[in-house]
Amino acid sequence: MADARRVIVTGATGLVGRKVCAKLEARGYRVVVFSRNPEAARRTMRNGSEFVAWTSAEDGPWAAAIDGAHAVIHLAGANNFAQRWSQAYKQEIKNSRVIGTRGIVNAMRKANLKPKVFVSASAIGYYGPRDATELDESASPGNDFLAEVVKEWEAEAAKAEQLGIRTVLLRTGVVIGSDKRGVGLPLDLKGASLKRPGVVLDFENGALPLMALPFRLFVGGPIGSGNQWFPWVHLEDEVGLIMLALENEQVRGPLNATAPETVTNKEFSKALGRVMNRPSWLPVPAFALRVMLGEIANMLTEGQRVVPRKAQELGYQFKYPTVDSALRALFNRK
Repeated sequence: MADARRVIVTGATGLVGRKVCAKLEARGYRVVVFSRNPEAARRTMRNGSEFVAWTSAEDGPWAAAIDGAHAVIHLAGANNFAQRWSQAYKQEIKNSRVIGTRGIVNAMRKANLKPKVFVSASAIGYYGPRDATELDESASPGNDFLAEVVKEWEAEAAKAEQLGIRTVLLRTGVVIGSDKRGVGLPLDLKGASLKRPGVVLDFENGALPLMALPFRLFVGGPIGSGNQWFPWVHLEDEVGLIMLALENEQVRGPLNATAPETVTNKEFSKALGRVMNRPSWLPVPAFALRVMLGEIANMLTEGQRVVPRKAQELGYQFKYPTVDSALRALFNRK
């Protein structure tokens, strides 16, 4: 018999994953953490009733744990900002998402008692760089590297729907959140957390510290022209949308996890400067980022105007609908 309160979570040790696990347990779910290092996860996480060794592969002993679970929340994937994008690392970014998701779906296919719900992480990178056009869940995909990765990623996740499992593809933008424990920052920028220790702004686990560093040095400003769109969401709303996907049977298919207020990079930078009490007029040259970061820089110099149409139609109430409210909450500013 399936356990209606048992939920599998991959990527549980990340910024979003830890908050999701805490929310699940607060609501009475029994959390099963899939981790590459379950013993380390057990030592560092406060939430989780069971820890299972998991790898991003098409099959493994971990697959048996999915049998009888109520839901799977799949958040795992290689950090886009861990290093410069060599061809080998681009392949790792792709494989960690595509093959990892394929393995989870394979396990659900083999299960005698299949999960009722599959919430699979995705990204607004699906849409590719765009101009001012508003992009809801019905918009067509882009054709750059990340868009191609996300299309393949979602195609693997969507196979769960064919098994009779309600499947949600969570297209997430820039997650703004705080973590009292703090997290290690990529690219040797451990000093780039925003003003207060333990505060992290996270874009798929790492881009925002790069943006915040100039503000700490009083030379902050927009990236490049600043006219590129900057789709963002507060961590609490990211978790709220995951819970919506888990518990609301009307939610299936793509779900944009972005705030309703759409802003440009320049507008976000001004808001960040206001909250940090730092100037925000000095632009960061796009060419300098490209020299420092290589192809990754495109994720900062380009954007898309993504709107959470489906969440709004379903009546989801954003706790932080505006940039100012989100950043002020993060820095405990009234």
